[in-house]
Amino acid sequence: MEPSNKRVKPLSRVTSLANLIPPVKATPLKRFSQTLQRSISFRSESRPDILAPRPWSRNAAPSSTKRRDSKLWSETFDVCVNQMLTSKEIKRQEAIFELSQGEEDLIEDLKLAKKAYHDPMLKLSIMTEQELNQIFGTLDSLIPLHEELLSQLRDVRKPDGSTEHVGPILVGWLPCLSSYDSYCSNQVAAKALLDHKKQDHRVQDFLQRCLESPFSRKLDLWNFLDIPRSRLVKYPLLLREILRHTPNDNPDQQHLEEAINIIQGIVAEINTKTGESECRYYKERLLYLEEGQKDSLIDSSRVLCCHGELKNNRGVKLHVFLFQEVLVITRAVTHNEQLCYQLYRQPIPVKDLLLEDLQDGEVRLGGSLRGAFSNNERIKNFFRVSFKNGSQSQTHSLQANDTFNKQQWLNCIRQAKETVLCAVGQAGVLDSEGSFLNPTTGSRELQGETKLEQMDQSDSESDCSMDTSEVSLDCEHMEQTDSSCGNSRHGESNV
Repeated sequence: MEPSNKRVKPLSRVTSLANLIPPVKATPLKRFSQTLQRSISFRSESRPDILAPRPWSRNAAPSSTKRRDSKLWSETFDVCVNQMLTSKEIKRQEAIFELSQGEEDLIEDLKLAKKAYHDPMLKLSIMTEQELNQIFGTLDSLIPLHEELLSQLRDVRKPDGSTEHVGPILVGWLPCLSSYDSYCSNQVAAKALLDHKKQDHRVQDFLQRCLESPFSRKLDLWNFLDIPRSRLVKYPLLLREILRHTPNDNPDQQHLEEAINIIQGIVAEINTKTGESECRYYKERLLYLEEGQKDSLIDSSRVLCCHGELKNNRGVKLHVFLFQEVLVITRAVTHNEQLCYQLYRQPIPVKDLLLEDLQDGEVRLGGSLRGAFSNNERIKNFFRVSFKNGSQSQTHSLQANDTFNKQQWLNCIRQAKETVLCAVGQAGVLDSEGSFLNPTTGSRELQGETKLEQMDQSDSESDCSMDTSEVSLDCEHMEQTDSSCGNSRHGESNV
């Protein structure tokens, strides 16, 4: 649902809001490639948090939303000069100009986030200084970094608008992006705190006003806070595009190749540290009902492969975490005004976990009366995870909210199990149901259906649905921890 785009009458509590927000030039945020939409841990930046329309916004006159116009190098500078250049050189100049223009847009948006959101909320005491520092992190320190690059790019631009060499500038400037480490690592906690503060009606009203104002371009606060991460992961693509249109005999080519290696290393390092930060964040918010639920596999985990809100066959919402070597099923609870996760059952070691893909309609919903009146949508997209160790056994039928999310869970669990088995030196492969196949005998060592028939499902069966806004597929990290398996796949960096 699109946010209400209406001019509203200010509430008396924030009548000074207009005076606190300085006029900001609102030219456009460039839309990045869809392959770069991954957020730090919430995977939802492509779907802004749309706050419910406020009662006072009804019947108000609509206001115009300012948009940023896309700018091309060939349209910005002298057309006559452009006609003297080859098609390849024009494309090179366009790519360099896109890099420069992107820096200008980024700087403008970072300043907007501070002037239109941070400063007014602090002056109006909508949030405390400590809360704002947690949410905005080191955003202020990023502005001078990008102003420096923009200044250098403008200095080497000729009067006719063309630029000969950018490689040396990039090689010298890119290492300073290592400072993004602290900003990106803080985003998990920042997003959680921001979502919690939105429950405060004053915070909600303020953010809704900003969303309805022309300067926001219908982007919410988190969209602005996530822009630096999006920009960071776009640098490799921007530099490759410049390199692609750079002639082989151009001295810039060698420098551009070096710059690409530098930024790829920085992105990979920040990606790893951000993943570890996310893992620590959720481990610290696990609540144990009894001492026996604590597991050393949780303590030693450095990577959170995926997690999501799920729902069992009795309608109870669960939140499932797949760490490197253990699956943890929890219930979301509020503890000391913080969202925490109370363990629902004993953690399940990934190496002993059985996975089964269930056909639609194969799972019964809990309760005969409830099942009788259920519709077909409620019995689709199930898979089953189970575990048996001596007298202890668990079986959970989990429901994804759609086929795509179900496949995400299946793929991630299979990859986690394969990685763990490789780590302990078992030479074999997983079949399509996640069972382990012995390459010598060709037999299935963990026969899913046979094992499941032997398990007590009286009180441990649960059905789950995955929330894409909370999914964090970081299997690439986990694969890289054990290169000896020979199964590492080098995917795109997901910061």
